[in-house]
Amino acid sequence: QVQLVESGGGLVQAGGSLRLSCAASERTFSRYNIGWFRRAPGKEREFVAVISWIGGTSAYAESVKGRFTASRDNAKNTVYLQMNSLKPEDTAVYYCAASMGPVRDSERRYDYWGQGTQVTVSS
Repeated sequence: QVQLVESGGGLVQAGGSLRLSCAASERTFSRYNIGWFRRAPGKEREFVAVISWIGGTSAYAESVKGRFTASRDNAKNTVYLQMNSLKPEDTAVYYCAASMGPVRDSERRYDYWGQGTQVTVSS
C-alpha cells in the first residue's frame, strides 16, 4: 500500500507560483507513475499532469501546458508540481495519485490517492 501526502497548496495571486509536493511512504515509490489531478468547485476531477516512474516521460493537460512542470526525486520519495503563471481557473483541490504500467491520464487507472491540497488563485 502506497500512502501519498500532498503539501504546498495555499492562496496566491494571479500570475504567481506555487510548488506542490507529493510524498510517499513506500520504498517502492520509484516504480510508480505519479499523476496530478484537480477538482474545482462544482466540477469533476480532471487530469493535470503525470510523470513516469523513471521521470523520463511526462504529459500535461492542455490547460496547464507550458505553465506547470512535474518532476520527481525518487531518492526522497517525492514528486513535485511546479505551477507558474497561475490563473483563477486553476483554483481547485489538487491530488496526486500512483499507478503502474503505462503513463495514463485516466483517474480510473490510478490505485493510490492522496488527500488533496487546496490551491486558491485570486484575481
